Amino acid sequence: MTRTIDWRRTFGLREAGVYYALLILLALLAAIAQSRGLPNYLSPQNLGNIVYQASLVGIMGVAMTVMLITGAFDLSVASVAALAAAVLVGLAPSIGFPLAAGAAIVTAIAVGIFNGAIVQFVGINAFIVTLGTLTAVRGLVLVLTDGRSLMVERPEVLQQMLAFESTRVPIFWAALVFALVLLALAAWKRRPLIALAGIVVAMLALLAGASFTVAAPVVYLALFTAAVWGVLRFTVVGRRIYAVGGNAEAARLSGINVHAYKLGAFVLSSAAAGFAGVLFGCRLGAINPTALQGTELTVIAAAILGGTSLLGGAGSVLKTVVGALLLFTLTNGFNVLDLGASYQGLIEGAVVIAAAAIYTVGGDRRRARRAAVDTSPAAPAVAEAG
Repeated sequence: MTRTIDWRRTFGLREAGVYYALLILLALLAAIAQSRGLPNYLSPQNLGNIVYQASLVGIMGVAMTVMLITGAFDLSVASVAALAAAVLVGLAPSIGFPLAAGAAIVTAIAVGIFNGAIVQFVGINAFIVTLGTLTAVRGLVLVLTDGRSLMVERPEVLQQMLAFESTRVPIFWAALVFALVLLALAAWKRRPLIALAGIVVAMLALLAGASFTVAAPVVYLALFTAAVWGVLRFTVVGRRIYAVGGNAEAARLSGINVHAYKLGAFVLSSAAAGFAGVLFGCRLGAINPTALQGTELTVIAAAILGGTSLLGGAGSVLKTVVGALLLFTLTNGFNVLDLGASYQGLIEGAVVIAAAAIYTVGGDRRRARRAAVDTSPAAPAVAEAG
């Protein structure tokens, strides 16, 4: 059976608003740059720099989206990332980079297991638990660093870390192949937005040229996002994750292990934060006790900009990544164009509130239309249960 495309919904603000916002912001900043005689804001180098700056928040945001879809919450991701960076920088000079990176990620996963176990088996609200973990883990970072900055002083270890984080990767052909995959998937699933994304990716690749390269974290973000998106979109596990967040009791009655899926979301969130912390430690070769402080709010803001519901059951990792790009495009624009960084927080907060308002109003209108259809005289009668 051929499915009819709801064009109004597909290209409405609720479904595609974050894409419109990013495109409008890029066009506006490019116009300001041109009017001031500055270099081309839409140059491949600057766009690649924006994605690079957003990569760590994007990685944590993708996992946070899964967490929010299940109906849970994690405020500790930035502290966990800082802890992973501290473990990496502290151990790398003595045991080498690979083992130190493994220890950092295992430490982060342990925090996720702790959070999930307390929330699921003790029954304490996730907001309270992760708020406490945020403070406790930040205190642990202070203990490990002794309240001062730590640096990796062995040149061979530092070179390994920089190679893992700063290696430039050519992406021209990979981007073209990815664009073709998106176009094929859009034709198969009849998804206009996926087709539009494929066209945009192909155009950006052609504009950047065959010699264009990006930093390794951008590739890590792309691979992680694609993997999580594929699981959520095409697998039974993904459907169960949405079911757990939509109605946990109904999911339990249908045979889904709700505790396992929610615990898994905590583990994924902390593992992603640990990996982001490893990248952060490799990027600087050092760590200070206040590193990444407040980043958890940026991660959650990226998910909200992408339309992820704080009530669970709805969310898109692709839109979360676009939300992160939107936030860092704002930051990059303020820095490059010297627009006054003192207003940056105010504008970013206003953007988040506006996005939440658009999604909320759109959802209310959709529910109202459905209720009107269900209660109309033409609707089929529903027999009452005895």
